[in-house]
Amino acid sequence: MMNQDVLKQISEDALKVAKLAGASAAEVDVSFGTGQTVSVRKGETENIEYNRDKGISITVFFGHKKGYASSSDFSPQAIKDTVEAACNIAKFTAEDPFCGLADASLMTQKIPDLNLYHPWTLTVEDAGELAKRCEAAALAVDKKRITNSEGASVSTSEGQFVYANTHGFSGGYPSSRHSISCSVIAEAAGAMQRDYWYSSARDANDMRTAEYVGQLAGERTVRRLGARAIKTGQYPVLFEAPLASGIISSLVSAISGGNLYRKSSFLLDSLGQKVASSLLNIEELPHLEKGLASSPFDNEGVISTPRMLVENGVLQGYVLSSYSARKLGLQTTGNAGGAHNLVIQHTQQSFADLLAMMGTGLLVTELLGHGLNMVTGDYSRGAAGFWVENGVIAYPVEEITIASNMKDMLSQIIAIADDAIKPSSKQTGSILIEKMTVAAG
Repeated sequence: MMNQDVLKQISEDALKVAKLAGASAAEVDVSFGTGQTVSVRKGETENIEYNRDKGISITVFFGHKKGYASSSDFSPQAIKDTVEAACNIAKFTAEDPFCGLADASLMTQKIPDLNLYHPWTLTVEDAGELAKRCEAAALAVDKKRITNSEGASVSTSEGQFVYANTHGFSGGYPSSRHSISCSVIAEAAGAMQRDYWYSSARDANDMRTAEYVGQLAGERTVRRLGARAIKTGQYPVLFEAPLASGIISSLVSAISGGNLYRKSSFLLDSLGQKVASSLLNIEELPHLEKGLASSPFDNEGVISTPRMLVENGVLQGYVLSSYSARKLGLQTTGNAGGAHNLVIQHTQQSFADLLAMMGTGLLVTELLGHGLNMVTGDYSRGAAGFWVENGVIAYPVEEITIASNMKDMLSQIIAIADDAIKPSSKQTGSILIEKMTVAAG
């Protein structure tokens, strides 16, 4: 694998060519990565995939004119041609007073080691055996009703990158990410159901075991058999932890620069305002060791800083790049490329506590479609899950629709469980919403 020194030299060469071409400023991103995925199905190896990716992207500025080009060729001539292509594009681009590099004063001065690189030297044979163990654990949950498998897979990847610009900033680091997943199919009374589970981490030692992932995939599949209908009405809705992160993602999208300056957000002009229940506290922690979304700096070299994004339901900050910040008359928040490691505080309650608190209502374990209007906040999604009575899961349900408005959903959060999946880029437990419209299919 290419090392940091090689990537830094390539980035320096590209910036030199840009300066010689007359660019007033430029930035470059150079990356190299490798990966392997082994998939099995019914105990037999089905797919072996290798990937080896490299790329260079260069953005040049001629005053307020911008051009961008990329290539997968690192040869000196290819770098020269890529820079020239970006320069030619810039010459025919309209001026944009808000474009340009982030301010030099905001560049990261020190790059801490966040422990993000843990290569997994896993042979194809070993990966296949791990996947087979995972699938076998799933099939063993119920040998009679689990009748088929969509397979299990083990993936490992690692890479390096360097970002540099004409402010003199140059920085990068290696990282890794690994995962194991499994999906099986169960059948009873002529009806079929599928479900899955997975685990991922920077360090393979931090993942759940193959047997754990497989068993949970099997258990989740079997429990969905025997779905019944429910009556349309207004009920409390509990979003299982993996789906609760979607609520947080919707909130983050609504306070992100692009949607704000385009005025396509249901949370326009909400800075310092109460946007959610007082129980909602969201902390951004960019420097978590081994974090899946950790980074010492953003995509523009701007230092990333820990902060409270939402405190007691009050919005403390937006999610901005330098461009979106200028459009809004604000300063970048170090979020070019998105938010880093969002940690949602729980309300000192377990998942079982939330079921008891809900009493009668809907536990959602699967969502279908993309039913959020970012401008109005109107929310409507197909769903499946379980009907809960007297705080106990009663039976599975499917082909239902849940609807509300995201503003109402955020304000009606009445509990957050302590069952967050770690590691995760959005660490939230299951979220209980006081009331939503639940419609039978």
